Amino acid sequence: MAEMHPPHAADVAHGSAAGSEHDGIHHEESDVNIRAIFAFGFGLLVVGAIVSLLIVVLFRYFEVREAARVPPAYPLAISQETRVPPEPRLQIDPRQDLSDLRTKEDELLTTYGWVDKNAGVVRIPIDEAMRLTLERGLPARTEQAR
Repeated sequence: MAEMHPPHAADVAHGSAAGSEHDGIHHEESDVNIRAIFAFGFGLLVVGAIVSLLIVVLFRYFEVREAARVPPAYPLAISQETRVPPEPRLQIDPRQDLSDLRTKEDELLTTYGWVDKNAGVVRIPIDEAMRLTLERGLPARTEQAR
């Protein structure tokens, strides 16, 4: 801790001891070695840079070593290359699948076609079916006498 010294006679004569507010404040210059602190920090930076460089070199070595490896060829896997998994399969392109479904449904709703040719059942476009329903009307039940 800083030692307090009584004011010197010369300081009192000039008025510095009586009027100065910093008279009793001193600091130690021998407690902290700034040069050693900066040297330690610089050493940490150098060691960090060297370790990072060594890690990059090590990973490049691993990458080259793995790239040089030839994967073993499995004869059964080669013969089954075109085999597909059983149903249900995952969709590869769901947007295209939805577009195809809507196109197919629109075609069914807007064209003529046979539903059952033997029974004479056909399908007609939905707009035509609604027009015919408005012209002919819907069948209604008649009330029975009680």
